[in-house]
Amino acid sequence: MTTSESRPATAEPGINTYVGEESALRAGRLGTTGLLLSVLAATGPLMVVAGVMPTTFAVMGVVGQPLLFLILGVVLTLFSVGYAEMSRHVHNAGAFYAYISRGLGPTTGAAAALVALVAYSALQVGIYGMFGFEVAGLAQQYLDVELAWWIPALLAVVAVGVLALLKIDVNAKVLGVLLLIEVAVVVVFDIAAIGDPGSQGLSLHAFNPETLSGVGLGTALCFCIAAFTGFEQAPVYAEETSRPHILVPRVMFLAVGGVAVFFAISSWALTVATGPAGIVGAAQKQSAGLLFGLTEDRLGGTFTDVVHVLFVTGMFAALLSFHNVVARYAFAMGREGLLPATFGRTHSGSGAPGTGSVLQSVISLLVVIGFAVADDGPAGDPTAPVLHLFTWGGNVGALGVILLMATASLAVIVFFAKRGAAGAQAWRLVASGVAGLALLVIAGYTVKDFDVLVGSGPDSALNWLLPGIIVLAALVGVAYSLILRSRNPQAHARIGLGNEAFQLEKKAN
Repeated sequence: MTTSESRPATAEPGINTYVGEESALRAGRLGTTGLLLSVLAATGPLMVVAGVMPTTFAVMGVVGQPLLFLILGVVLTLFSVGYAEMSRHVHNAGAFYAYISRGLGPTTGAAAALVALVAYSALQVGIYGMFGFEVAGLAQQYLDVELAWWIPALLAVVAVGVLALLKIDVNAKVLGVLLLIEVAVVVVFDIAAIGDPGSQGLSLHAFNPETLSGVGLGTALCFCIAAFTGFEQAPVYAEETSRPHILVPRVMFLAVGGVAVFFAISSWALTVATGPAGIVGAAQKQSAGLLFGLTEDRLGGTFTDVVHVLFVTGMFAALLSFHNVVARYAFAMGREGLLPATFGRTHSGSGAPGTGSVLQSVISLLVVIGFAVADDGPAGDPTAPVLHLFTWGGNVGALGVILLMATASLAVIVFFAKRGAAGAQAWRLVASGVAGLALLVIAGYTVKDFDVLVGSGPDSALNWLLPGIIVLAALVGVAYSLILRSRNPQAHARIGLGNEAFQLEKKAN
């Protein structure tokens, strides 16, 4: 059954949903491979294997992390069923907020827009802390040069800002090379661990449902779902593909399925290398050094040195990927009046959303400088860059994305139901409903256990201040939307319509 919003926008001359001369990103830049690599780079495979997995084992004590990745893969696949179908009908760089606007109305969409901008900004800026800390550590270890963490972090802000102004297909090539090297290194480790298992041999105990017990399970879900962040970004690039209705759904399913299997195998390889009975103790003892210790034992010091370097380049790829996403959200919001109109313009040469890119660079610069000024620890102290900037930004951003996915699941259901397509889309709507409920449960655990996620302690004000950033963003979005509705009802009504709204307004004038 065809909905009214799925009609080709070209039915009326001069009006097109995702291709426009003045207010759309340039189409045809990305194919399946380029889009897939751009999306997967945000997951940071080495960052997850070397950082997230050992932390989850150590803090939560849940041996069944490989099984958790598979379970979350199923949940996010269910989410993708409705989300991908929505992408066939709405082609907008605003992705989450555009879909939510179409389903739940412009005011909810405006709230989602601010949440998305804040969440992805927090995810990106947080990584600068870890990046700077790791680069400073490598400089000390290999060059005997002592660097403050914020020096390489600020250099990375500049480098990412410059690359983001280039054509998106150039960005995709940079991200693709870095991603493929990361994946290759992790695969080599997986093979080495499976070929040389620990004392318990090739045990499949980590896939036993009985391992998913204990008070840490809910928080482990929060850690693991953060590792998937990035797959949902495919619709952000819809305007820059030649066939968004085909490529975006294809890439989403490839990404979520590939991530689930890849991380399940890699986390299982860690349990095989140490033995399931020893993984929690080893992770608690070595923390983020777990992977490097295991690679040195099996593959030697040179390979481990390469892994250290690729750990850093992988973070750089994630920084660039998240930066591109934030820039495109800012572009979509500027085009629809949720930000000043200057953000709704593209760079004349590359077609990139230049003003949005500069905005994110400025935000990153200010936040890194702020944490650098507040850092009163000695050189090599991870408190400010890792325990604060990286941990706080990562968890605030992850909470925002989880809530956006849950809201988008509801928006999908309402979108098709309002258009009389509920019967034809019944199984997709059921999948969206199940996924939405599961995501709400995970969001609840995230808020409940925020003190564990950020290491702040049960009585810290951070436990409500940090999640409150997402709530504040939503409230600001609602307030601005209501002001816009009273002052310019037509502009308010077009929130979420993207370039179609721009072309309609142009024709009306």
